[in-house]
Amino acid sequence: MRLGLRFDRVIVVDWSGRASRSPARESKDAIWIGFCEQGLETHGYFRSRSDASGWLAERLAEGGRQLVGFDFPMGYPAGLARRLTGTDKARALHGWLADRILDGPDNANNRFEVAAEINRQLGGTGPFWGCPKARPRPHLPSLKTVDYLALGLDEKRRVERENPPAKPVWQLLGAGSVGSQALLGIPVVDRLARDFGAAVWPFDPPGALTLAEVYPSLLAPAVAASGDSIPDRAQVRLLARALFNLSCHDRLSGLFTTPAIAAEEGWILGAGHARLLGEALSWT
Repeated sequence: MRLGLRFDRVIVVDWSGRASRSPARESKDAIWIGFCEQGLETHGYFRSRSDASGWLAERLAEGGRQLVGFDFPMGYPAGLARRLTGTDKARALHGWLADRILDGPDNANNRFEVAAEINRQLGGTGPFWGCPKARPRPHLPSLKTVDYLALGLDEKRRVERENPPAKPVWQLLGAGSVGSQALLGIPVVDRLARDFGAAVWPFDPPGALTLAEVYPSLLAPAVAASGDSIPDRAQVRLLARALFNLSCHDRLSGLFTTPAIAAEEGWILGAGHARLLGEALSWT
């Protein structure tokens, strides 16, 4: 068994790109965190990214072997990192974004401005799109008008092409979009990794503290069968349980196997293993 493939605690985070605090009453499309360790399985609801980040920092500070999965892309199609940072390293792009994204305790943020600036640096026509029509910004279209072939960037990462219906990271608004969550989540991952010496997989080998990208929709049948009125709540709880059970049974190693492109683009932990994740839910 390789180092980093067995964990005492698994945490799964369903992130949010909201521009204001979520309702006081538990609701969908907010931040939900599932938590599983021996003898304990629970979930939590957070009204802001600041609140969730603080809670995560407290958990990582407790030490032990922990796997934290975030439901947003941690990488971009090959080529973006080099064009912005001069290197192909995804972690360099993480730091580049962390230096520019501003995200307040009330969820007010500058994600559209940062996306527009990236588009400007790359010629002004993309790759990001999804600006609110009521607040137009130069270089950031409301609708997808990008010619990705001409821009020299793929619309989707390999992991998204192989795992539909995963959405491209360039889309900032609309049903199923993940672009805003990535822009606002990657700086949090970067800070947690630096503060606690955590590995960010697959850019780093897994270690005692490992942060990774997850996709709870891999458990869509189990989430639907749960009958939970808030699917986000069910999916973080179920995925945390499945990953923890796989860890306890020394079955995580296959999930950490990736193609070479993942070193730059990132990868979804569990991609291609939906059936195994579903089976692990019932293991004891």
